[in-house]
Amino acid sequence: MQLLHRRGIAALGLLLLAGPALAQMPGGPPPAVGVAPVAKRAITETNEFIGRVEATDRVELMARVTAFLEKREFNEGAEVKQGDLLFRLERGPFEAQLQVARAGVAEAEAQLQNANVTLNRAQALLNTVAGQRSTVDTALAAQRSAQAQVLSAQAQERQAQINLDYTEIRAPISGRIGRAAVTPGNVVALSSGPLAVIVSQDPMYVSFTVPMRTMLQLRDRYASRGGLNAVTVKLRLPDGRMYGQAGKLDFIDVSVGQDTDSIAVRGRMPNPPIAGNPGAGRELTANQFVTVVLEAVEPVQLLTVPRVAVSTDQQGDFVYVIGQGNKAERRAVRLGSQSTPTLAVISEGLKEGEQVVAEGLQRVRPNAEVNPAPVQQPGQQPGGASAQRQGG
Repeated sequence: MQLLHRRGIAALGLLLLAGPALAQMPGGPPPAVGVAPVAKRAITETNEFIGRVEATDRVELMARVTAFLEKREFNEGAEVKQGDLLFRLERGPFEAQLQVARAGVAEAEAQLQNANVTLNRAQALLNTVAGQRSTVDTALAAQRSAQAQVLSAQAQERQAQINLDYTEIRAPISGRIGRAAVTPGNVVALSSGPLAVIVSQDPMYVSFTVPMRTMLQLRDRYASRGGLNAVTVKLRLPDGRMYGQAGKLDFIDVSVGQDTDSIAVRGRMPNPPIAGNPGAGRELTANQFVTVVLEAVEPVQLLTVPRVAVSTDQQGDFVYVIGQGNKAERRAVRLGSQSTPTLAVISEGLKEGEQVVAEGLQRVRPNAEVNPAPVQQPGQQPGGASAQRQGG
């Protein structure tokens, strides 16, 4: 009994393995397959690269004079506006220097006034018996020297005022300020290094490198569509989400890296505060790694078939085309670089309107009759398909 049971299982297995062959045996019905038309579809071409976010402006705050740091006027990590007071240095010594400089200006102006009086008197006496030309020349030289002393004193006053203004360190740009490197009570000077760093927040740059082979392909692809204006820049954040803002390319380097044969490219991205939660900051942060997606502004119409309809063997890619009498004809094809995981772009081998086998390929034999029926086609959702490729 056990032997008969084993023989029954073996016979059932042989029948299952022979199913596809039996489906096409002479006298049997043609095997059922699903077919899809060769059709033009809107393909949005994209390329992906690894990039880094950079601030458009970055400023290191330095002490321009030597003084005690009295007070820090900002919260570390907060956003500041251009002109905001950030650090306050000791003012007393510089206020005293300014008063000394102002006194020097007053003294020089008094000396100039006296020199003018002396010159006028000498010039008046020149036409009399008591007047001498040498006296006028001496008075004129003294007057001009006094004028120079006034200019020098005014310059010293201006320098003293500048040094006094340097005791208030203000934000030269709007942006986010980092950690303070020096605490109040310490003496700071130009040699102390940066007191803090400000990086701008909106917009931001995203820099990435593109292999020259890919760059040449992109150049040829978009040359007739407006060049850089035909490409929009999108970002995929480290958590996999697509960033909600789109940007534009604004710079391509003038030279290629000798070691990498790649060229540096830069995009410009908006970086507004997070909607509905301004206190949460912004999505993009300087030096953050992201995936850069270069996407065509306008999709292009390309000849496509479902990706599952394409098979590959030692001879290359091929499909089964439904010919006369519902016979499956093997056809070699060449795939375009815009192919996606769901759609195969056909650059050679098929014509629009032809039917290819997309389901039941295991039941198809070359030049054998099949029973075709339409299948659900990919890439018919609104907006077309997106052809994503890794660019480097």
